[in-house]
Amino acid sequence: MIKNGFETAESESRTPDGNGCHAEYQDGYEILVVEDDADINQLLCKILKKAGYAATQAFSGTEARLLLGISVPDMLILDLMLPGLTGEKLIELIRGEMGLDIPILVLSAKAGLESRVEALKSGADDYLLKPFEPEELLARVYAVLRRCRGQHGSDTEIQPEGQGAGKKGLKELSYKKLSLFPEARRAVIGERELPLTAHEFDILELLISQPEKVYSRENLYEQVWKGGYYGEDNTVNMHVSNLRKKLLAADPGEEYIRTVWGIGFKMA
Repeated sequence: MIKNGFETAESESRTPDGNGCHAEYQDGYEILVVEDDADINQLLCKILKKAGYAATQAFSGTEARLLLGISVPDMLILDLMLPGLTGEKLIELIRGEMGLDIPILVLSAKAGLESRVEALKSGADDYLLKPFEPEELLARVYAVLRRCRGQHGSDTEIQPEGQGAGKKGLKELSYKKLSLFPEARRAVIGERELPLTAHEFDILELLISQPEKVYSRENLYEQVWKGGYYGEDNTVNMHVSNLRKKLLAADPGEEYIRTVWGIGFKMA
């Protein structure tokens, strides 16, 4: 177990293949570790690298934001109690202004139910309390990557049965000047390709596949995020808002998504 930033002898001995390497997790994914405690940060990177992942360190929310602006990793492991830009604020920034759908595993000593619920509602994919077992950490990393890669239609090794929302097997979906290519995961207006995140693409694919249907926020969340709905209106609204901005930038003056007040969204 990890206690106060140090690994006990018990953790060292409990490795599946006997040489300190969790062979079943080796996928070469890049994980950004955002933790201000240098000992814990170093230890997390050590655990991840032993399991075959590439790990990059950040020691504050501000540093993490700068790194995300340079290169987007496959996943974040994030502490909440960070100096300057807190973990909670960083999640809001990633999901909102930056428009990134990268998986986020919160690793925090904040054990209160409110903290856990708020982190998950604001955009975190999982929440693990400190102190933690290295094997549970790796299992959660693997599960989050597998779940998110499957939702995003990845053709990588980590991929469950589902491959995202919407109708598959279609070559092209069209609406006004918008063309959607589900198999290639591309959205184009005219000759301009839209830089959509995975969840934005899934939302748009659902809406355009049945343009007359009104999708409730609950329905969108359950089909796109593949999970139970617990009132995550802000998550859906934020992604639809970002999607509208990108559509408007590509085709000024044209409306593509309409809000049906009190119900949800449909194509305009």
